[in-house]
Amino acid sequence: MISVQQALDILLEDEPRPLIETVALTDIQGRVCAETVFSQINQPPFASSAMDGYAVKSSDIMLGAELKIIGEAPAGKPFSDQIQSGEAVRVFTGSVVPAGADHIIIQEDVSRRTDTIIVTIPQSAKHNIRAAGIDLKKGDPLAFAGTRMYELHGSAFAAANVNSVQVFRKPHVAIFTNGDELVEPGTSLSPGQIINSNKFSLMPLIESWGGTCRYLGRADDTEESVELFLKKGLDADILVPVGGASVGDYDHTKTGFSNLGGEILFSKVAVKPGKPTWYGNLNDTKVLGLPGNPASAIVTATLFLRPLIKSLSGEKNTTPTINQGRLLSPLPANGDRENYLRAKVEYDTSGVITLNPAAAQDSSLLKPFLTCDALIRRKPNAIKLEAGAIVEFIRVRGST
Repeated sequence: MISVQQALDILLEDEPRPLIETVALTDIQGRVCAETVFSQINQPPFASSAMDGYAVKSSDIMLGAELKIIGEAPAGKPFSDQIQSGEAVRVFTGSVVPAGADHIIIQEDVSRRTDTIIVTIPQSAKHNIRAAGIDLKKGDPLAFAGTRMYELHGSAFAAANVNSVQVFRKPHVAIFTNGDELVEPGTSLSPGQIINSNKFSLMPLIESWGGTCRYLGRADDTEESVELFLKKGLDADILVPVGGASVGDYDHTKTGFSNLGGEILFSKVAVKPGKPTWYGNLNDTKVLGLPGNPASAIVTATLFLRPLIKSLSGEKNTTPTINQGRLLSPLPANGDRENYLRAKVEYDTSGVITLNPAAAQDSSLLKPFLTCDALIRRKPNAIKLEAGAIVEFIRVRGST
């Protein structure tokens, strides 16, 4: 067996150059920039009024001053002339500040008589004007290559007069399950049968991590069936067989993989749950075999498939972020494999992150994931820990 870190090193050491495509701003959610995106304009592109009121010269704003209104400048329709001393132009939020003006008197601070305003509230000089480029300046970098974009990137890019972005193509992931005992939800179970549940967790996780996912179906417990499904998935960037990865008489995925000429780069990982996880290359497709036990599949997908997807997405930070939190209950000493325990992230009254481990950690159990959103990492041979100890954890949900 190799360590978790050694497995990650093998997974990520041969990073192919991801393909690039151009997408509209409506399609950038969750995508990774393949270029540095720069602002194309100053934003705002002109000095603009921050309030509804009157544009004036600051030298004219003494209390009681009377100013002549010489025009107005609605948003999008600038006043074409220059303001002189003793003059005012009616403006609105977002209006271009007329030439010669350096202050906006808000409308509540004046009284108006037809075409004249009188300053009724003392003024501080040069207020209520947003300078050109106060938000963005032409040439400002907005997102660097390798940045994963989220909801608000589109608005910022649009304001910067960017209408499309070059992004890395999403990795195509294909998965198939393996096992004669697997049947679909809604089936009346015969003795020995179990529900084929893994695809319902892995497919949405793959999508949330930045990949696209296709389910190929269920392979029977024969070398011929496994080889057929392996061939079906060779058009994917990553192929994920789930199950059949152990050493039983009916576990054929690695044998079928080798029969087709695949190169196995590792076949077991010193991790709990998930020891049977394996990885190799078949033609141009990366093949990551996951255990069939539901919790094992989710844990090992989080540890190994997520970084592989992120790497093939062009993202720079590929490995899961290691966080720290305080234990709410004791943990026993760990064995000789790196162990990942399902836990719920909570916060104490002072805002400190706390971890509440699930009471049951068997690798077949899905129910703990209904409330747990993190995995506590326990190093090999780690000592017993009492409540209050600091532990490391990674998030299960989301891209980090």
